[in-house]
Amino acid sequence: MKFLDLAKVYIRSGGGGAGCISFRREKFIEYGGPDGGDGGKGGDVVVEAVEGLNTLIDFRYQQHFFAGNGQHGMGAQRTGKDGDDKVLRVPVGTEILDEDQETVIADLTEVGQRIIIAKGGNGGWGNLRFKSATNQAPRRANPGQEAVERTIWLRLKLIADVGLLGMPNAGKSTFLAATSNARPKVADYPFTTLIPNLGVVGIDNVEFVVADIPGLIAGASEGRGLGDTFLGHVERCAILLHLVDGTSGDPAADYTTIINELEAYGGVLADKPRLTVLNKIDTLDEEEREFLRDELATVCDGPIMMMSGVSREGIPDVLRALRAEIDDNRLRERKEAEEDTPWQP
Repeated sequence: MKFLDLAKVYIRSGGGGAGCISFRREKFIEYGGPDGGDGGKGGDVVVEAVEGLNTLIDFRYQQHFFAGNGQHGMGAQRTGKDGDDKVLRVPVGTEILDEDQETVIADLTEVGQRIIIAKGGNGGWGNLRFKSATNQAPRRANPGQEAVERTIWLRLKLIADVGLLGMPNAGKSTFLAATSNARPKVADYPFTTLIPNLGVVGIDNVEFVVADIPGLIAGASEGRGLGDTFLGHVERCAILLHLVDGTSGDPAADYTTIINELEAYGGVLADKPRLTVLNKIDTLDEEEREFLRDELATVCDGPIMMMSGVSREGIPDVLRALRAEIDDNRLRERKEAEEDTPWQP
């Protein structure tokens, strides 16, 4: 899989360099005195969120990252060179977890965020630092601080405004393809989508990001199908779009299955705002639409909308309903297409 959202990483900061014990010895200088320099500081291990990445695939084949050690101090009051930092560049939305995979150390949700995950050791003092009126020729120096070694987990949760939920073949990928420039795989068999997909959707001169994850089935919380592995990618969404297949034969049961899996997953997903949509209505006549909507209303508390990703019927209304649930500070204004101007020198 080219998409990787969980990686185990072994890191080690740099150890500090040792201080030097040295004395100045030059011709015609009778009392040279101590001149041992300090050791250099060890390098830090830093995690930084950058643009242009949407997977942790870089950490599949390299899991060990070591910062540089500080150089030892030298005579003539020369301080050792500091060790080089090691920077791990990760996608925006990456969580850093401790070795137990439960304790969250940091959550990088903005471009440019940095955190020192393992601090380098300080360099030791040379004997010049210990010179005093009562100890003019000290013969002691400090060793540098040891390196910090630890194991961490990197877990990626995609940054999106709307998350798509539904059974396999509910029409999630078709909806994403119809409303954005994303081109997820669309086919007439279940589990067409194997990895999350993102698409930028526009309506009424504003844009927001929609995340499509693989479909859920009954028992997903216990590992059936693809399980609930990818549910974490819709945890950051402002609203969930629950698509129910109008041609499945029992849309009420499909709706209940997804809700049960959300509750079994735990966290905040079950409490997030949801918009329920009866999909694939292009294959239904008016009587069938009303019957299925009434049947779905018996198990669904909120309003139920209808649309078709193929014929695009009802899509603008659904997008406007989603837009109303997203905070204005998360929306982006759509850029007007620039008119082509003739080239001139």
